Amino acid sequence: MKQIISERLIDCSDQEKFVFNLICPECGKVWQSTPVAFSKAGEEPQTESKRVIFYLLYEREKQRAFTKAVEEAVQFFNLCPLCERLVCNECFLICQEIDMCLRCAERLQEAGEQVSTVNWTTQKNHYSEK
Repeated sequence: MKQIISERLIDCSDQEKFVFNLICPECGKVWQSTPVAFSKAGEEPQTESKRVIFYLLYEREKQRAFTKAVEEAVQFFNLCPLCERLVCNECFLICQEIDMCLRCAERLQEAGEQVSTVNWTTQKNHYSEK
């Protein structure tokens, strides 16, 4: 699951912060990781050697933020065992025999309960409309 999330995270980082998004293919909502500030944000390297150091620091911190984002996303997404799409908790159903995404449940005429109906915009990690 973490590998699949890693492959689908969208890097929206800039020079100030690291942030990653994941889009639910079912509803189109965009999940955003908790932003992580770059430790040298706002500082300008004065020499070429400092520029190299800043670059290496940036890449290291970005990798840590990416790993953290993957861990966060696992809480908000599920992999449908039928169609193998990664969908948000709002689009994933707990069914009697096998859990699945809304699209597969409709196709197979299965009933179930949503994993989550949280209002994402009030959460630390939130969704926004596309």
